[in-house]
Amino acid sequence: MTKNEITDAFRAAPPIALAPSVGRPAQAPPVPDAVWNLPGGTAWVYHGAHNPGLVRPVVLADGFNTGPSTLEFLWQGLEWLDYPLLTELHRRGRDVILLGFTDRAASIPDNARAAQAAILRVLAERIGDHRLTVGGFSMGGLVTRYTLARFEAQRMDHQTALYWSWDTPHRGAYVPVSLQAFAHYLKPYDSRLSDQLNSPAARQMLAWHLPDWNGVPAPAPERAAFLTALEKVGGWPRIPRVIGLADGTGDGTGNGADAGLTALVGTGQRITGTDLRTQPSPPDTLAGKLRLLSDDVVEAQAPGVPPVDGAPGGTLAGFGILADALNQLAGLGLGVDDPVPAHCFVPSASAVSIRDITAANLYVAVNDLDPGESDFDDYVLAPRNNPHTRVTRGHAEWLLDRLPH
Repeated sequence: MTKNEITDAFRAAPPIALAPSVGRPAQAPPVPDAVWNLPGGTAWVYHGAHNPGLVRPVVLADGFNTGPSTLEFLWQGLEWLDYPLLTELHRRGRDVILLGFTDRAASIPDNARAAQAAILRVLAERIGDHRLTVGGFSMGGLVTRYTLARFEAQRMDHQTALYWSWDTPHRGAYVPVSLQAFAHYLKPYDSRLSDQLNSPAARQMLAWHLPDWNGVPAPAPERAAFLTALEKVGGWPRIPRVIGLADGTGDGTGNGADAGLTALVGTGQRITGTDLRTQPSPPDTLAGKLRLLSDDVVEAQAPGVPPVDGAPGGTLAGFGILADALNQLAGLGLGVDDPVPAHCFVPSASAVSIRDITAANLYVAVNDLDPGESDFDDYVLAPRNNPHTRVTRGHAEWLLDRLPH
């Protein structure tokens, strides 16, 4: 089989994307009461029970992925998995504004244009004077945080009573260096996963970014620039109450993905020798070995990165996502096993913005810290390390109980 044939096979397959997945929609969501075409995005609007229009608005912003938001999938994740959050919002008379983006991997300040336009339209169409609830899932929490803070920096009244974020990487997100390295190593055959990890939003959120398979992991310049831009608008909105939800534990319990484990290993003829690992403990720096369609096995090194994979936090099945995609091409000799499919994606301390992601802070028991260390007025952590942005009953009801009256 030629390189071109293998490249065509990769490109004919769905893109490999490191993001939560809920599968194909089980059924079509209800038709929205309105669809707003916004600069850089789209919003679906659903009025609360017995509301003649927008009376008690709640903005829910989508998170990171590739390409445009698919609001059908966002609806499914919020409604048809563990808890019917949208049905409960409707029952309580809350108007839902599902906010999606034209490019979920675009710069966070760029996507803030859509959030700003959505908030202004809510204010223009609102009936009465009930103040807004605004927030988002994962990256959506950063987009809305930046948007509200920028409103205030410009002395514009966003009339928001509550800002919330759900497993948002306020202090940084994590993707194993071995996964990043393999994505870039795959680039000559399929660039889509590499492009996602090198996208503006990924560079802004990742605490350690790898630009190429043989590069050195470090915060990207775009991350420093975004944090500077955030500070220029005040860092956080000050007018609303700010609350955060974390999908990781608060007692310091990790997810069991120990340091230096083989997480994905090649079994097929054309990928044998590939060994992607969870981040090892110092002084070991070997993140993984890479082989794909050649006789050479090369090494990816990750100096200076602590073993984040097993830390308390919202999890992402990053190795599992890659394994599923490669095993779809097992007939090409690209079969793999994934003994450790999931890793920490947003550490608990990052999601509640109480500590930076350092070796000393990875397993800190957030529950034992002074809540005043957090940037939030109130926050909640999970009893176990849940999949990133999974809408559980406990978290959903915690959020619902804190909506403004």
